[in-house]
Amino acid sequence: MKRFSLLFSLAWRNLWRNPRRTGLVLVAIGVGVWSMLSFNALLKAWSASSLEAALKNMTGQGQIHAPGYLDDPGVSHRLPPLSGNLRALLNDPAVKQWAPRVKVPAAIQSEYETWPVTLIGIDPVRERGLSFIDTAVSKGNSLDEANAPGILLGRQLAKRLHTGIGKRIVLMSQNGSGGLAERGFKVIGLFSAAPQIERSEVFIAIRQAQTMLDMDREISEISFDLHRPNDLPHFIRRLRKAAPDLDIESWETLRPMTKAINQLMNGFVQVWIGVMFVLMAFGIVNTLLMSLHERVRELAMLQALGLRPRLIFAQVTLESALVVFWGVVVGMGLSVGTILVFHNGLNLGFLARGSEWLGAGRVLYPKLVVSQFIGTGVLVWMLGIAAGLLPTWRMVRSVPIEAINRSAT
Repeated sequence: MKRFSLLFSLAWRNLWRNPRRTGLVLVAIGVGVWSMLSFNALLKAWSASSLEAALKNMTGQGQIHAPGYLDDPGVSHRLPPLSGNLRALLNDPAVKQWAPRVKVPAAIQSEYETWPVTLIGIDPVRERGLSFIDTAVSKGNSLDEANAPGILLGRQLAKRLHTGIGKRIVLMSQNGSGGLAERGFKVIGLFSAAPQIERSEVFIAIRQAQTMLDMDREISEISFDLHRPNDLPHFIRRLRKAAPDLDIESWETLRPMTKAINQLMNGFVQVWIGVMFVLMAFGIVNTLLMSLHERVRELAMLQALGLRPRLIFAQVTLESALVVFWGVVVGMGLSVGTILVFHNGLNLGFLARGSEWLGAGRVLYPKLVVSQFIGTGVLVWMLGIAAGLLPTWRMVRSVPIEAINRSAT
């Protein structure tokens, strides 16, 4: 312990013999670690926002359909009213919320225009917290019960149809008997959502949709969320066992683009960390070698006084360990400050519309994950030390020869 204490003391003093060089290394490592952690938090926030937006856009963590519905989402592929084991599973405490829906292709007609849409019949009470529609109405009134009259249109669709609140429109679709279902509705509210949803989806109460389409109590799909998303694969297996004749899928199958975005973000984070580490490693090794070349006579004198090469190697390694450690601490401190500034949300402002096109929300919420911060910091510290081991050992072993050459010149 005395030997280690002495080496530690020497290493610490040697760092500050050239404070400018040490300061530059600290800044370089600190900025690198800050960029790693901050960009990681922002990209994770973007990924989480994209996933949440996709799940809230009438997807949920999982869905149940009749066989063939996903290939041909019409009224001919419909589910009977819930009963038995399937209903019991959906009412399991593990399920946070579930909602039945009627969802079919339709056409909407105003006084001036006809446009293809997706007609969605919802139970407003069950949709609360499960989908976006409960809080999306920006003008007018929401649907308040399963048999409420009226229809909700997206703002862009209403603009295209030259209609608005209080006006009447006509919905047309195929009914359960294969004939034409046609019915007029009064526009009671306009909702705000992603542009493609505002243009293509309309909402009415589920009982109104069932009556219009002659579906009795039948439905098109069931969407559900769990309290613990990590339990989703196991719960999907339980549902498939209880209803083997139905098509039961998770959001990963229903939203492959969202899954791809999440994987892309995670891959980009790994690449960014790798690039930043390589840049920091070059800086650490370069600075370390410069320091050693300047101290050849000093290290040769230590060897002449009896200090073995391995102890000199340990001292120099301690110096690099200390400077990398404090650089990591500086970077972590900067990252914590950056994330705390945006803990109430980072509003994308003029970029918000573009982020919605990419499936993310208008506001990102970077999170401070302590385990992630500590793990990244320890990894950078260990890799930073490892990067300097080989060049340090080679330099220490060649110290006497270097000193003799310099004396000769």
